[in-house]
Amino acid sequence: MQQSAWHNGAMKAIPARERLIFATDVANADAARQIVETLGDSVVFYKLGLELMMAGGYFELLDWMVARGKKVFVDLKFFDIPATVANAVRQLNGRGVTFATVHGNQSIMEAAAAAAVDVKILAVTVLTSLDRGDLDDLGFQCDVQQLVLSRARRALATGCAGVVSSGIEAEAIRRELGDKLMVVTPGIRPVDNRAEDDQKRVLTVERAFAAGADYIVVGRPIRDAADPRAAAEAIQASILATCGPGV
Repeated sequence: MQQSAWHNGAMKAIPARERLIFATDVANADAARQIVETLGDSVVFYKLGLELMMAGGYFELLDWMVARGKKVFVDLKFFDIPATVANAVRQLNGRGVTFATVHGNQSIMEAAAAAAVDVKILAVTVLTSLDRGDLDDLGFQCDVQQLVLSRARRALATGCAGVVSSGIEAEAIRRELGDKLMVVTPGIRPVDNRAEDDQKRVLTVERAFAAGADYIVVGRPIRDAADPRAAAEAIQASILATCGPGV
């Protein structure tokens, strides 16, 4: 088993098959149900994002997944005045949701964390579709790693359970904050292939976990595969080899 560089080679006791989160970025709830049925027990954890929210039937889909024993990550990146974000988070309590994302400042993160009862709040650090040039365009006078670390420190201070961060910055988060935050890492590619892709800061499965990720989010490499279930199982095998069974 490849050992992580953080936490003296130990991984959190997360069941290995729950470490893979499938990004259910499909056109509508019917397509989402179809791919859940196609993937079967190869995927336990699903991310439901903005595309599905806007397509309709979001909460019915969420409830359908939970009833089938799936774990759900509500990735809506709440960003509004703190009171509004808090009220949005309260709507998720008691629905079987595991994670929900916020993408705001310290007061927004504080409000979300305070409103969460049985939902773990993840603070988005820097989207994996952004690079140094994009941050320059947005007016950030710091490099990507500095911005990610600043966001991670604030997430910890405000009571968030974890952060969404590229695996490229995960190692720096672990080095500074240790095991105090969960790290969920999108932008995962099963092979190191930098072909045409809107994700700019990406890592392979093995490198992401070695850097300190607790969970990885994978979408297109599974969704667009000729055999999505086989693609998911191949990633699960890599996770098991890298992280061990977990529990």
